[in-house]
Parts: sequence; C-alpha cells; structure tokens
Amino acid sequence: MKKTIRNIIRISGWLLLVSFLVVTLAFSSREMAGTSCTGIAIRYAGHSPIRLEASSLARMARTADPHLIGKNMDEIDTEAIEAEMAKNKALLRADAFKTIVRDSTGWKGILTLKVKHRVPVLRIISSHGNYFMDAEGHRIPPSSQYAADVPVATGLITEESAREDLLPLVTFISKNKFWKAQIRQIHVDGSGDILFSTLVGNQLIEFGSPENMEEKFRNLRAFYEQVLTEGYWNKYKRISVKYKNQVIAKKNR
Repeated sequence: MKKTIRNIIRISGWLLLVSFLVVTLAFSSREMAGTSCTGIAIRYAGHSPIRLEASSLARMARTADPHLIGKNMDEIDTEAIEAEMAKNKALLRADAFKTIVRDSTGWKGILTLKVKHRVPVLRIISSHGNYFMDAEGHRIPPSSQYAADVPVATGLITEESAREDLLPLVTFISKNKFWKAQIRQIHVDGSGDILFSTLVGNQLIEFGSPENMEEKFRNLRAFYEQVLTEGYWNKYKRISVKYKNQVIAKKNR
C-alpha cells in the first residue's frame, strides 16, 4: 500500500514537472515571437591572458546579421552567428543564445554571447609569421587588444617546426620552475639549432636540436649546480649542450 502511494506521488510529481515545462516553453516561445532584440550581452568563460573586447565580439555578431538589433528574437539565427565568430582564431568556443528579460517598460530581447578564448603558451616572431600558439598547436593572431606573458621564439621558424619542435620544448620548460624562471628567449638559427638567452648570468645556451631535451636539461642543470653556483654566474658567456653527454662552456674574456 505504501509503495503504491509512493509511486502515485512520484508519477504525479513528474506530471507536474512536465506540465510546468510545457507551459514555460509555450510562454517563452510566445514571448520570443513578439519581442525584438534590443542589445547584445557578452559573457566570458574560462581564464586566458588574451581577451577580445566586448565591442569587437558584438561587431562579429552584427557581421553575421547586420539587422540583428530590432529583429524579432525568433528570427535570429544563432548558428550563423556562432559560425561567424568561429572565424576568429583567438576564440576556442563561442555560443550564442537568446534570452528574454523584463523591466519596468516590458519584455526585452537580449542576444547573449558566451565566449572562451584560446590560451597561448608561445609567441612566434619570424619571417614566416607573427602569432601566438596554444598548447594544441593552433595559431592565435596578435592583436592590440591583448598581450600575453609567454616565451618568445624568434629566428627561422616555420609553423610546422613551431608545432613539432618548440611546443614540446616550451611545455617542458613551463613545468619546471627553475627553467621557467631562467630562460628568457628562444632563438632558432639558420641551421635549425635552438639557442636560449638566460635571465640570470646572461649566458647564451646552445641547445641544438630538441632531441634528447630532458637529458640536455639535466646536464645543463648539473653544470649550473657544480660550477655556476660557486659564484661564477658571469664567468661564462656561452654554454653548449648540443652534443651528446657534453657540456662545453666558453669563458668571458
């Protein structure tokens, strides 16, 4: 008997919920059809050092639909707006949805744009391009609207070499507190060798290719600990770990 009553209560609850949703959706659809879009709201999601201005994001939506403001809400194509915003490579995701709000003057329609930016991990400045790159290897165009404090790589760098050679290197450096604090800039010379300039000691490090990078960093760290920690940070101007199991240091004159 008690089980039957519980089942009746449970079924009644579901019926009430379904009825509420049907009435709500019908109400929303009716209000949507009779309400025009009066503005665009921007919501930022996630955390990234780069951020496009709200005015630029709203302009993208109006590019997709020049008559957006003043149009009936049920006539707005949110998929077309999302497709237009996806063209901007600084955005990881952009969602457009319609909301109805009420104030003292009545119902108003708002197009809300929820955007999430890509997170840059590297800045490339070379003859092959000037751009940021995220951890997945996607290019992010530079902009006067944002800046990012990430490692800078210069020299002979193609997009392929940035993705295949430099990204793993930068990922390794970013996970190590010592190297993250010590390495100031990355340069790729004409032969494809990687060089680092350092913050403390101002040494130039010849790293060579990214192959065996963990071993090279381990050998370089051992050199730092055994030699440079003795107070000779400025004694050497060039350190090379490009050759297997070798650390070659050139002194200042």
